[in-house]
Amino acid sequence: MANQEFSYAQDTLRQMAQDILDYARLRGADACETDVSEGFGQSVTVRRGEVETIEYNRDKGVGVTVYVGKQRGHASTSDFNPDALRAAVDAALSIARFTAPDDCAGLPEADWLARETPDLDLYHPWDLPVEQAIELARRCEDAAFAVSPLVRNSEGASVSTQQSHFVSANSLGFMGGYASSRYYLSCSVIAGEGDGMQRDDWYVTRRDAAELAQPEAVGEYAARRALSRLEARRIPTCDVPVLFEAPLAAALLGNFVYAASGGSLYRKASFLMDSLGKQIFSPLVRLSERPHIAKGLASAPFDDDGVATADREVVEDGVLAGYFLSTYTARKLGLRSTGNAGGCHNLLLAPGGHDLEGLIRQMDRGLLVTELLGHGVNYVTGDYSRGAAGYWVENGAIQYPVQEITIASNLRDMFRGIVAVGNDVLVRGSKHTGSILVERMTVAGA
Repeated sequence: MANQEFSYAQDTLRQMAQDILDYARLRGADACETDVSEGFGQSVTVRRGEVETIEYNRDKGVGVTVYVGKQRGHASTSDFNPDALRAAVDAALSIARFTAPDDCAGLPEADWLARETPDLDLYHPWDLPVEQAIELARRCEDAAFAVSPLVRNSEGASVSTQQSHFVSANSLGFMGGYASSRYYLSCSVIAGEGDGMQRDDWYVTRRDAAELAQPEAVGEYAARRALSRLEARRIPTCDVPVLFEAPLAAALLGNFVYAASGGSLYRKASFLMDSLGKQIFSPLVRLSERPHIAKGLASAPFDDDGVATADREVVEDGVLAGYFLSTYTARKLGLRSTGNAGGCHNLLLAPGGHDLEGLIRQMDRGLLVTELLGHGVNYVTGDYSRGAAGYWVENGAIQYPVQEITIASNLRDMFRGIVAVGNDVLVRGSKHTGSILVERMTVAGA
């Protein structure tokens, strides 16, 4: 990229935020909160050795929320000119005066707010010229093709870089902000030919580019995954144990987070309503939120409301100890914010003693799932049904790949039926987990 630096200093963003708060108060707002942000990045994709896409982005924006009594208005702009900032405040005030009052609207309680912003080591600048990004992507894809002549096609290898910084502030005296970075390397390839073709992919993401896997390792692993799926078959319908590979185990935790989030709960659209203090998982499950992990992909000293984040236990010995609440949803439920406006912050599932191979041996006979299709989850009832692909396991070893199947159960039964968690922990986002073995599910096949 031509310019790998921010256009605005952090102090400039802070001054803009303060100017917005001052103007909102002058115009009659009872309370105000604002976010000022700037970011830039590039993404390069190479397919079959040729550059397919090069994308640059440089964005900035301001969001303004004002409260007039219990009436709320919000406006945004991408123009940092002082006149545009004042216009955004005026627009938010105009909207607020036409909205219905909401008793739960408003800023967080003052004692909930973060009073300091510890350095969580989230920003690691990477000056990556586009020529080098192209070379990294080519190395990744070339390594995939080199594994076997059966790797016949590619959906591309990509390298993405994103760097941003922001300031959040409100009229209770809170002001905080920091810079962050995130880098991504991926490869997706196709093996086989005709009706027997199979695709698979792999990707890695980190705050610090120095911690990314080598591109050759990513490409080779994507290729081996695709090759291992050749000659996949269907299996008869059966009720068997199901082992979710770590990337899909993270998605299973995502189902839990959604059901245990304030928005689902106060709308009475979750099967986990009124579940605090109740056994919802197997006793071996312990889930902890750790928002302050250095370089963590979901680390944050405060949430989107400015509420301070803190270490906490979400599930202890299978018992639900806490929901995921923002300021608004906490008030709707008559509870205290958990600092989760914007999502969870590094949710860690305590690992067990086995890696993936050990879990396969423990399962003995059943299904290892490595891909899920569709979105068949009913959060009101907990019913779960997803298209799937993976591997059939007999005598504690993988026998052959399977496809065109559906796995089904209810999330209540799945959570309580977790019989093992792997130590093959994969970190790609806000959920840190190894593979998860569920005691029994229905596998619908041939």
